Amino acid sequence: MQIPVPALTHSFTLRVELSAPIELGQGRTGQRRIIPIVGGAALGPDITGEVLNLGADWQTIFADGAAHLDTRYAVQTADGAVIEVVNVGTRHGPPEVMKRLTAGDDVDPASYYMRTAARLETGDARYAWVNHTLFICAGLRRASAVEISYYKVN
Repeated sequence: MQIPVPALTHSFTLRVELSAPIELGQGRTGQRRIIPIVGGAALGPDITGEVLNLGADWQTIFADGAAHLDTRYAVQTADGAVIEVVNVGTRHGPPEVMKRLTAGDDVDPASYYMRTAARLETGDARYAWVNHTLFICAGLRRASAVEISYYKVN
């Protein structure tokens, strides 16, 4: 018997709108900041709806400019279900690219690495499948938003 090789299937993309970062200052492991999540859209195919105006990305920025991403927020589907999203990962790249991202410039996502692993949860039976599915994500950062594509691990 062979161990199965996981495959990825695109499930949905989120456009997440962000408010200005709240700077916490230097923490034990790096610069800490909270970036409020204030809205957005879920763009299917499996999940469509809106990103709710709640939640945040609790980031740690390390000395080398890499960011540890730790987000928690929610999506309300077009048919009324509420799905919690917990997404953890990393964003890093060359110092000049990270500096441009921090300044709010649009930067080619091929010039940096932004990957996360997500856990979704809901009590709505129509979307119960998310409770038992792992998601791997790739994203890009814009001045006041992020776009993240969610892939089901099959």
